[in-house]
Amino acid sequence: MEHLASLLGSTAIAVSILIGCGALGTAIGFGILGGRFLEGAARQPEMIPTLQVKMFIVAGLLDAVTMIGVGIGLFLLFANPFVPMLKG
Repeated sequence: MEHLASLLGSTAIAVSILIGCGALGTAIGFGILGGRFLEGAARQPEMIPTLQVKMFIVAGLLDAVTMIGVGIGLFLLFANPFVPMLKG
């Protein structure tokens, strides 16, 4: 029973780190992306529509990577594949 509690506790810590680092990375990425978009728009105002489309594509990719991390974290949290190894 102690091994199971240790495994579940370690998994919860790992999932917390995974989701937290994903959120931090996305926040930094959005900050850089928004800053570069504003710089490009200030330098060439006629390119704003093109830059805006590209910005939204990259923003979607940033969110997709984070959502994959959240999905993996939730899988490990609720359907831990390591629990059957303890029983065997």
